[in-house]
Amino acid sequence: MAELSLSQRSPRPRRGAGLRAARRKFLDYFPEGFRDEDYVASERDYKWQAHLQWREALGQSTFATLLRQRRYEEIANRALRIEGRTNLIFSFEKMALRDGVKGPGAAIFAKALYAFIDGDGAPAARFDAWIAALDKLPRKQTRVLTWPTATVFGFIAEPARHLFIKPNVMRRAAKALDMPFDYVSRPNAATYAQALELAKTLKRELEDIRPRDMIDIQSFLWVQGSDEYPA
Repeated sequence: MAELSLSQRSPRPRRGAGLRAARRKFLDYFPEGFRDEDYVASERDYKWQAHLQWREALGQSTFATLLRQRRYEEIANRALRIEGRTNLIFSFEKMALRDGVKGPGAAIFAKALYAFIDGDGAPAARFDAWIAALDKLPRKQTRVLTWPTATVFGFIAEPARHLFIKPNVMRRAAKALDMPFDYVSRPNAATYAQALELAKTLKRELEDIRPRDMIDIQSFLWVQGSDEYPA
């Protein structure tokens, strides 16, 4: 007997109708779940490649060495170059970052980014310190501090534990899933912690279609909340 596809298998009991509907929608687009070839090609691979590039260019030991050498502009350039190969943040956010890390902004950015990703201390305090640093960066036209800018580097560097947030997509996805997400427009640790908790719950609930990390969870949320994937 031929093996049933993931979309044909009866899922184990789920939290609610929203999550069941979201699962069906995802499998309508990608019948083999997170191992589907089309999914890997369109949603996962470029994000994973960015992570691999980060590990090579700004892994913890390399990042720390560059900091000790005060090569702040080099750190900023490497981070922005890796992010720039993705389509995760808007072009105006990319431009704001490039403007913000010029001159003295490079040191602010580099030190705070290392502390956020590789530093010590409570996650909430590290996130809020990162937000404060982004808010200090010089601004020419567009503000640097947005949810996508605040979350993209952690997501690329550590996709096992950090989530990338596009606010409108995240809000629509949470509503479709009937899961709590109390959005606040200014990035902050409490809202980010709630987003991470939603993502961890979702990862557990989707274990039968084998999510690996937050790249898969972010992609699942994107399918639910983006106009790119109509119902």
